[in-house]
Amino acid sequence: MFPKRIQWMLVVVIVCIMGMPLSFAVASESDITTAPALSASPSADLSTVIAKIAKTTIPAVAHIEVTQSQEVSNPLTPFENDPFFHYFFNTPRHMPKKFKRELKGLGTGMIMDPEGHILTNNHVVQGATDIDVLLADGMHYKGAVVGTDPKTDLAVIKIKADKPLPYVTFGDSDKMEVGYWVVAIGHPRGLNQTVTQGIISAKHRRGILDPNSYQDYLQTDAAINPGNSGGPLLNLQGQVIGVNAAIMSDSGGFEGIGFAIPSNMAVHIAKLLIAHGKVVRGWLGVSIQDLTPDLVKAMKLNISKGALIADIVRGGPADAAGIQKGDVVTQYQGREIRNGSELQNEVANTTIGQEVTMTLLRNGKTFDARVKVGDLSDAVKVIAASLKDRLGAVVRPVTPEEARKYGLQNAEGVAIESVQKDGSLAAAGFEVNDLILGINNQPVKDVQGFVNLLEMLKPHQVIQIMALDHKSGQTGYVRVTVR
Repeated sequence: MFPKRIQWMLVVVIVCIMGMPLSFAVASESDITTAPALSASPSADLSTVIAKIAKTTIPAVAHIEVTQSQEVSNPLTPFENDPFFHYFFNTPRHMPKKFKRELKGLGTGMIMDPEGHILTNNHVVQGATDIDVLLADGMHYKGAVVGTDPKTDLAVIKIKADKPLPYVTFGDSDKMEVGYWVVAIGHPRGLNQTVTQGIISAKHRRGILDPNSYQDYLQTDAAINPGNSGGPLLNLQGQVIGVNAAIMSDSGGFEGIGFAIPSNMAVHIAKLLIAHGKVVRGWLGVSIQDLTPDLVKAMKLNISKGALIADIVRGGPADAAGIQKGDVVTQYQGREIRNGSELQNEVANTTIGQEVTMTLLRNGKTFDARVKVGDLSDAVKVIAASLKDRLGAVVRPVTPEEARKYGLQNAEGVAIESVQKDGSLAAAGFEVNDLILGINNQPVKDVQGFVNLLEMLKPHQVIQIMALDHKSGQTGYVRVTVR
């Protein structure tokens, strides 16, 4: 058993199934509607308002059933040539190296436009080999993935219908305040068209699932359970202001703490997925951290909010703009920056190549800097390649096909793209296409996470790598010395 404090912090993701992006023809991003759907005065009868919201919105809420096929390594393979094992357990002499299995999952989505684009969570559809969509009118459709974004846990799928479909409208999640009433609609545990109500319990919850992801959750006590993932969280005007995504629970069921992705973030990501099938994020070339009371005191700052520049990437956008280690970012494009996560999200949502204004504090003086935002995906490749001397290898992202083959969640880890013969990984027996899943018991989520972990290691440090052999599919720990 975990200690009680650790138990309380356990987070249960509503539905945990993996996914693979597919190409698909999509409609214009301008079709996503953000106009109000209903009006409700503060004095309106709550039961009547909720009934109107349910009646209007339920036709645009989809029940999603997914099937995922996995190829799993045979756990008995190591004993294939053991005569005693065959004798006592009567197993066949020639056992298959791998076998396939199918997993079923349930989730919710919301129709975004008359053409049939459906917004849901990435963890609902990732890895799905078959997607079945059921609407409130009883019609069934096959869904295809338009694009997924694991970093925000969002995805867009599309269905083809012979008529225009009902769709939701989106509100401004920034205008939601703690205590505002909200309504959740979804399919918890397969119970179709379930409506629950509650309030906004808190805003700007971060680091709930993955500290390296782009999270800015609304917290709510509207009941959500497994199967609610991807469903809408609505205000009393019937506008979607959140996408239900996760709960915090000891039991696996709802205990009053749920989290929804704000609609402003969801609409931005959905537009990118519909237009490009993927999300391209901005990059400054800095390492950032929150201002703590200890840092404020040690640096003798006259502010308590902001994002501290902890390090600078040479040749990166921030370096070219003259930003230095130790600077504190207080505003980004005129918007207040309270912590590192806010700066990370603002930069990520900036168009590549756009020149932005940042307000910084240095040595007690405030000044503005103009920075041309770079491309995060290109930056990660450059940084990862520059670090190859430390392990003697270049890594790449894990492909959806590899994730499905090895049964990995959200394509986590990195794959080895090339190995130097005299490098540390080659000496430890690593080969091209082997996977690195963790370093010193810290999971490697992606290339960026790998770079972050590697940058913290000291020269000649001995580390323990959790690796996956691409030939056998078996995992194990390997000791490696970093240069």
